[in-house]
Amino acid sequence: MTASPHRIDSLDYLRGIAVMGILVANLPSFALPEAAYFSPAAWGGTRVADVAAWFATHVLIEGKMRGLFSLLFGASMLLVVERAQAAGASGASVHFRRMAWLFLIGCLHLYGLWWGDILAHYALCGSIAFLFVRLRVRALLAVALALIIWEVVQWGGLYLAILDAQANPDANARALLADLAAGFGVPPAADLAAEITAYRGGYPQILSWRWAHATSPFAFLLVLGPETLATMLLGMAGLKSGFLTGAWSRPRYVRWAAVSLGVALPAYVATGVNTIAGGFAIDDVVLGAMTLPALVRTPAIIGYAALGILLLRPGGRLTGRIAAAGRAAFTSYLGTSLLMTTIFYGYGLGLFGRLSRADLYWLVPLAWAAMLAWSLPWLARDRHGPLEWAWRSLARGRIGPLRRAVES
Repeated sequence: MTASPHRIDSLDYLRGIAVMGILVANLPSFALPEAAYFSPAAWGGTRVADVAAWFATHVLIEGKMRGLFSLLFGASMLLVVERAQAAGASGASVHFRRMAWLFLIGCLHLYGLWWGDILAHYALCGSIAFLFVRLRVRALLAVALALIIWEVVQWGGLYLAILDAQANPDANARALLADLAAGFGVPPAADLAAEITAYRGGYPQILSWRWAHATSPFAFLLVLGPETLATMLLGMAGLKSGFLTGAWSRPRYVRWAAVSLGVALPAYVATGVNTIAGGFAIDDVVLGAMTLPALVRTPAIIGYAALGILLLRPGGRLTGRIAAAGRAAFTSYLGTSLLMTTIFYGYGLGLFGRLSRADLYWLVPLAWAAMLAWSLPWLARDRHGPLEWAWRSLARGRIGPLRRAVES
């Protein structure tokens, strides 16, 4: 599985799959009001095609590609620390410099380009994850399990609070439901109109709106931190155990993929059907998007990782391009934000809120083609993707080599 002493093909390949899948998950958050991410009832249409598009992404993509990316982030983080220590450097120093710059880049992305940034969140979770790098596989799994239980309790408590608020609609209950409508329901028409107007405006107007409404990375850490940290620790365990490097036998990967996805995907189908049947009511959306997935999202992530390794074909044309996209995932992730905001925001084509949810996905093949087209030729000439090289240079405090050495 290893292409060179410094690359692990399976990690690059899975990272490529993840960054391509993240684009699919993020499309509604580029093009539609924030509440539409979880609920077609908020905006984007409720035609059969729109609901079908939501259902397909709910079952197959949402949360799982981000989770796969988090899994690989944990594995790659551990590799960086171990290689720094093997070279005689301080693993902690190298790691925290990387996380500091990642946090800064993520904040610039969050406030300057797109509200859905995950990089600053990864920097915070990655900083905490460093505390666990010396743990053995079983200890990593135990801590990850505890964090997943925490997440289940957290989202289960919110779901019960919603049911109580609906049964006892006093002033506090109404305030809770109004707050949740912004993320999981249908916000007031005036709020939707204000958001759409802002994003169809010029860059200063968009910047002002985002500065006032974007969730800070520290607040986001309280919401999604347990899940992300758990998945990063599972990535460390996956690297140490050989699961993510392709070291297991093929029948073992088949069993893990079949059992994990056999448990997770039917559960997602059931939650999706229930959410549609309930007309995208807030309680059904929270139950289907956050509470029950807290139980089955991790098996889905592990199942996708096992399936991806089974599909890996070293030396294959498509495998090579996907792995190259994975090696340049940082550039592709931020490049996607630049491309999509230019298409949808007012300083570009101004299509924000104008397309139905189903119509958004015509952009996926074009974006995937761009990712697969540029990354392989670039990496045939250069050592890293452009933003990977910039991040590496910033973290090291010196400009590193970009071009590959030419053999004579």
